[in-house]
Amino acid sequence: MGAPRLRDRLGHKVIRHALAAPFALLIALIVATALTACGHGSHLASAPPAAPNPNEPASFKIEPVPGAHDVDPVAPVSVSAQTGTLTDVAMVNDTGKRIDGVLTPDGKFWHPIVPLGYGRTYTLTITSRGPGGKTATQPVSFSTLTPPNQTKVSFQTTSEAALADGATYGVGIVIVAHFDEPITDKAEAERRLTVTGSPPLSGSWNWVDDQNAHWRPEHYYAPGTTVTVDAKIYGLQLAQGVFGQQDEHVRFTIGESHVSIADDHTHRVNVFRNGTLVRTMPTSMGMGGTQQVAGRTLSFWTPPGVYTVLDKGDPVVMDSSTFGLPKNSRLGYRETINYATRISIDGIYLHQLDATVWAQGNTDTSHGCLNLNGDNAKWFYDFSVPGDVVEIRNTGGPLLTLAQNGDWTIPWDQWRKGSALS
Repeated sequence: MGAPRLRDRLGHKVIRHALAAPFALLIALIVATALTACGHGSHLASAPPAAPNPNEPASFKIEPVPGAHDVDPVAPVSVSAQTGTLTDVAMVNDTGKRIDGVLTPDGKFWHPIVPLGYGRTYTLTITSRGPGGKTATQPVSFSTLTPPNQTKVSFQTTSEAALADGATYGVGIVIVAHFDEPITDKAEAERRLTVTGSPPLSGSWNWVDDQNAHWRPEHYYAPGTTVTVDAKIYGLQLAQGVFGQQDEHVRFTIGESHVSIADDHTHRVNVFRNGTLVRTMPTSMGMGGTQQVAGRTLSFWTPPGVYTVLDKGDPVVMDSSTFGLPKNSRLGYRETINYATRISIDGIYLHQLDATVWAQGNTDTSHGCLNLNGDNAKWFYDFSVPGDVVEIRNTGGPLLTLAQNGDWTIPWDQWRKGSALS
């Protein structure tokens, strides 16, 4: 009885192993198929890429679009290869002048490196190579706008003299951006007016009117500061039909700190160089009071406030009729004055006047100027440069105004409100 059971079990085992072998083979095939489908374990070679079409030209993008009119001369101009490469791009204007440009080493991008002009037609001759080596040349053209009107900006001092590139100015110099046409988009213009310094500077523009913006820092400049002023207005529309004519740039240096304090309580001018008192000069200032002449009120005060040196002359002819006081009237005059250093737009000077030496240091006798003796007037004349500071204190009459050269008299918070970006 035992033998048949043994055979049954052996036979059963034989049957189980016989079924297992085909099943394992099936699993192996499934796994191999899955690996091949996922890209793993496959040793099959991929199909080679299709050969480039030897007749396919390069394709590229052009800005502005060919045939465009009234293009902004500062708008982006470029040629970029989408397929293939650029081998050369030649650009000329309508007079045949070549416009310099740069092509990237990979032949994928070209752009001009100089600004374009107003009212010009430009032709680009684009030479390219397609993906399969096909070469082609294609000319395209566009034209720039012709502005109805243009405006030029110049950088000046408050005396209207040009800020000279490379010059040296005093610690109170005020920068004036003067436009020769009225500006309505002052905010856009101001964004293009920049003042930078070494060491760094911070300050603000103040629009005096539609054509003039003044810039100064909150406090006097540090001696030795290098100041760079730029106007990037070319191509910019600043008013209806008015476009920027050209960019402007100037760089200058701040010299020694020259600050003079004229105090009418003491009738003296104390002159400081870099914070050190270097000279005390007796003076006679404005006699005070007003007079009605031809319907105008003329003041004989020296306005209190912070002035800057504008310019100087030796000699200067001073004529009271220029501000409405006839020279043949009781207080009128016309005199040739030596060593005259001007500090206000309306003609206040520190100058020599020997006739009032008796009053200098004790009595006010002038029409508003600061009278000095000959030695002091000459010394101050030689000492001063545009932008030097003259602070006048304790005189009567109204405060110095912006129109008189009183930029520094305006409190800083009020000054900043004159910015179009405030």
